[in-house]
Amino acid sequence: MSKSYNVAVVGATGAVGKEMLKTLENRKFPVKNIVPLASSRSVGKKIIFKGKEYPVRELKEDSFKGVDIALFSAGAERSKIFAPIAVKAGAVVIDNSSAFRMDEDVPLVVPEVNSHAMARHKGIIANPNCSTIQMVLPLAVINKLASLKRVVVTTFQSVSGAGQQNILELETQVKKLSEKETHYGLGEHIVPPDMVKKFQHQMAYNLIPHIDVFKENFYTKEEMKMVEETRKIMELPNLALTATCVRVPVYYAHSESVNVETYKKVTRAEVLENMKNFSGITVVDSPADNEYPMPIQVEGKDNVFVGRIREDESIENGLNVWIVADNLRKGAALNAVQIAEKLINTTREA
Repeated sequence: MSKSYNVAVVGATGAVGKEMLKTLENRKFPVKNIVPLASSRSVGKKIIFKGKEYPVRELKEDSFKGVDIALFSAGAERSKIFAPIAVKAGAVVIDNSSAFRMDEDVPLVVPEVNSHAMARHKGIIANPNCSTIQMVLPLAVINKLASLKRVVVTTFQSVSGAGQQNILELETQVKKLSEKETHYGLGEHIVPPDMVKKFQHQMAYNLIPHIDVFKENFYTKEEMKMVEETRKIMELPNLALTATCVRVPVYYAHSESVNVETYKKVTRAEVLENMKNFSGITVVDSPADNEYPMPIQVEGKDNVFVGRIREDESIENGLNVWIVADNLRKGAALNAVQIAEKLINTTREA
């Protein structure tokens, strides 16, 4: 009889927590008991797992007794407090926040790229940033073919990456504007100031080139996450990488325009063939048929979708790649569950 596990989901009522529960169920993860945890505000709510109703419990120091695996998605501050407590209680923590990603003693893992790093975990395994996860799969393919020299990425990130309340804010703004009888002349597509709450600026019909706080170097924290996390995951500490992260009025799925310079020449045909054969990647690339990945098509899908692959004619060894993935699935919940799957499979093999 195969072993089953007691699994806690911290942040079970949030957008990513809900997706974690769904992913555990859909992938038939061997769950013995599910333990949904959240803040005191969520106590009394119910979650449905495998057709059964479970009450949400308040996250406390004694919440992890008997838990084997704890999936955390409740923010960095809670992770810093409760992840060590969970480890001390005997659980392995897979943390979706930024709390431990750059800790030298904590593996930062995308299973298709660097699952070997999990072997050195000391109770905590970090789940990377959503925008980093989807980028490193195609980069891993290119790096194997021609060795990465420089990467320039611009992201177009959906509002779901900022949490459930931000989804609702965009929805409210769009609804308000759609009710107006207007031809959308100058100024007619602007919502009242009291409808801008979670974002610093109106999100509907707008782009915000600012995700997370600005740092002293004028990059945002989100942009520097992509730089630092990519280097760690790919074990390329000196990789030249620069990022610009943009919030766009899309509900689900992040898109990325990535320009890559390599040390060796690699052709579009070579990249296409190798992308098609890489686990976790789906290639959608047929210019003649106007086929390429788009958020509306990728929403709810597990894989990272890649298209618009072309050789950069401005430099000798360059490529342009368009990457789209559902940020709540591969960008968060799915990657965390895949780490858990690798974890238990490694344990069984040992």
